[in-house]
Order: sequence, then C-alpha cells, then structure tokens
Amino acid sequence: MLYLVGLGLGDAKDITVKGLEAVRRCRRVYLEAYTSVLTVGKEALEEFYGKELILADRETVEQEADSILKEADICDVAFLVVGDPFGATTHSDLVLRAVKLGIPYKVIHNASIMNAVGCCGLQLYNFGETVSIVFWTDTWKPESFFDKIEKNRQNGMHTLCLLGKQLLSPFLSYHLPQGRKIYEPPRYMSVNQAAEQLLAVIQNRRLQGEEPEITENTMCVGLARVGAPDEKIASGTLCQMSTVELGGPLHSLIVTGTMHPLELEMLKLFSVDSSSFENNAFQRTE
Repeated sequence: MLYLVGLGLGDAKDITVKGLEAVRRCRRVYLEAYTSVLTVGKEALEEFYGKELILADRETVEQEADSILKEADICDVAFLVVGDPFGATTHSDLVLRAVKLGIPYKVIHNASIMNAVGCCGLQLYNFGETVSIVFWTDTWKPESFFDKIEKNRQNGMHTLCLLGKQLLSPFLSYHLPQGRKIYEPPRYMSVNQAAEQLLAVIQNRRLQGEEPEITENTMCVGLARVGAPDEKIASGTLCQMSTVELGGPLHSLIVTGTMHPLELEMLKLFSVDSSSFENNAFQRTE
C-alpha cells in the first residue's frame, strides 16, 4: 500500500492519529521536501514518529518516482506532505503511477493553508481562484497573478495568494565539475515583498492608462505561520501590508473582495491601524 499522509501546518504533533498509525507500520517513509515546510525539522518528526524519514526533493518525486514506489506492492510505503496531500500542490502523478503498477493507495487528509486561512474570519466559500506570487528578477517580472486577482475581485471573491519559496534550489555553475550541483539557500517571500510587487503592478498599469480594480487602499490580510503557536495575522490596506512585519516564514496574503459585515468585524480584530476601518470608501461590503 502507498499512503499519502498530510502532516498539517504546525509541528510533528499535527499529524492525525490515523496518519501516525500508518507511518509507524510502513517500511519506508518519504518526506516531501520542496513545496512547504513545518516549524520543526526532520529530526523532530523522526523522534515523534519513531521512524527514519527519507527526504524526497522535487527531482526525486518528479523523475525518480519509481524508487518511491519500489516494493510498495508487497510492503507499506508512506509519502508525507506538509499540509494536505492534495492541498496547494497535488501529487496526482504519484497516484497515477501507483495505479498503473497495480499498487493500492490511501490518502490521509489533514489541514492545509487552503482551508486554514479561515482563521482570519473570511468565509471560505467567498474565495475565488488561488494564485501564486513568484519572486521577480531583474529580467523576469510576470504580472499574470495580478490579472487573476482582479478577476476574482470583479466577481466579489477573495483571493488567497501563495507566496514564492525556493527550497534548496539547484543552479548551474561553470566553476564546478560537470554533473555536480550546488544549491541556493532557501528563500521565502514575505507579505511585504508580495505587497510591494502588487503595488508595482498597479503603478505599471496606471502608466499604461488603466485604473486597476485593486488599489493601494484595497483591504488585504497578511498571515504568517498559520497553525503554529506564533501564528500572526494582520489586516489593513495593501499599502500597509508593504510595511507590516510578520516575522519568519511561511507567509500568505489575501486580497479581499466583497465582504460580509461579519467578515469585516473579524478583520477588525487583526487591524494594523484601526483608522483603516473608519473610512469604508475602499471597501466593497454588502
């Protein structure tokens, strides 16, 4: 059996009882190590689970999936995913490979950022398409995420923005022997950086003669380390989000759409400046 086990969002103890039971009876346990991170390291997970974990980076999962599935037809193998196995990043390819090989599989779900964002008080069924905001470079500054956020807002929907992260990203070096790789240190986009990129797009659009649906005064929510003991939530204008400090990763940003009065009341609990809520000119409430 192949088990795809969600680990939740916080630490080692966020795994479900069902998931922990599955992990402890598996012969091999892989930890997916490229789409997200927990607040604790691999060693803490191994101590709590009582099992040695094999780190599975993007190359292993995408190019060497057969090694994960090896002998899974005669023994139990677990594939651990931070959040939910089919949350922000799906692992359908691994499931399809298992089915093709005649290997049965079982998914053990857990909380992911896709549903845990409800902690800020915005109602989940009022969210539109989730978008990813990637790190810009000097020569690559895509704006497609902005168009999706605008579309959601035009439809009155909130947008969950998953912020860029690079976990042990390999890059080429002409100074190393052929075949060797070196890795850039992990990078995690903050709410500040995401807000700054959104503000830059707004300025670009105005220079092109457009008036964007999203402005500096659009109400947003910044979230950090959701599910962890030091979770932080801040609500305010997009401009305020460019200066708010929420600490270490992982961060997420929500751009609001039409807000129900109860949603607005909840966001006031997390306001970085209560005066933002006194002027409702930028808010589209029912």
